[in-house]
Amino acid sequence: MLSFLRLLTGALALGGASALTNPFNRKILLTNDDGWAASHIRASYTALKAAKYNVLMSAPAENKSGTGSSMAPPTVLNITCEFDTCPIGAPPEGFNASDPRLNYVNSFPATSVEFGIQTLSPKFFKSKPDFVFAGPNVGNNLGPTVLISGTVGAATEAALEGVPAIAFSGATGAQISYTTLANTTDPLTVASNLYAALSVKVVDTLLLLPGPILPKGIALNVNYPSTTSAQNCTQVSDFKFVLTRINPPDANSADVPICGSTQLPTESDAIATLGACINTISVFNASTKADVDKETQTFVLLRLFEILSCLPK
Repeated sequence: MLSFLRLLTGALALGGASALTNPFNRKILLTNDDGWAASHIRASYTALKAAKYNVLMSAPAENKSGTGSSMAPPTVLNITCEFDTCPIGAPPEGFNASDPRLNYVNSFPATSVEFGIQTLSPKFFKSKPDFVFAGPNVGNNLGPTVLISGTVGAATEAALEGVPAIAFSGATGAQISYTTLANTTDPLTVASNLYAALSVKVVDTLLLLPGPILPKGIALNVNYPSTTSAQNCTQVSDFKFVLTRINPPDANSADVPICGSTQLPTESDAIATLGACINTISVFNASTKADVDKETQTFVLLRLFEILSCLPK
């Protein structure tokens, strides 16, 4: 592993992810559980397009937080879409008239992803997406919360359908409309744009190398700390990414050795580290939403090596 890491480090020093944004014309399906018109998802849509990704959005018509991996056939709207973005009686699936790549599905997050992969992607991509970006969620999804998170549920559905995925979540935010992003100095807009930029950094790094993006049936859970705390987490360079696990280890756990330890910190402990701006990255099995073995963790470590750090001592 060490020789590979040295080789990878040298290659990235010559031209890292920022210099090779979307080198393979990657196709990304964007979703969430907070709804298609929420500020976080629209900020991420803008950031992914700016990074030259081929982006398509398929997200719930309404806030569907806390619905886990629930699925149901989409139905005609009996209320308006969130923030009055479509009227009562609107069809089960629809799109923004000025940008048909912005799509809603009147159902759960997992159903939105299914529709995006099976119906929208063949139309816009002529294939499945290369990757599914879920979130960023308003509020962290740490530890046992992954079992009920609609954002995580969307990512797991993608992984189970053979598309690698990440569930992103951030501590700062509110259930507010994308129209609030026009106020660029508002702290919530700053948080939306900062989380979007951090997420693009993860995507850039993960998708930089050719070959499988993630092992089959595996997804990542990424969490960001508060951007309004006294820890001065105000720009991308202030943050550090740390490889973590979702649940505390048991007696039989054996994690990938990193940072002088054979056990990864839990995401809940790492993100709470005082005096630091720690982003956590956990690797989980899409079928069980549980932590994976060290071999699978090692695969992710090798792909994300450029951005990973150790927790401060």
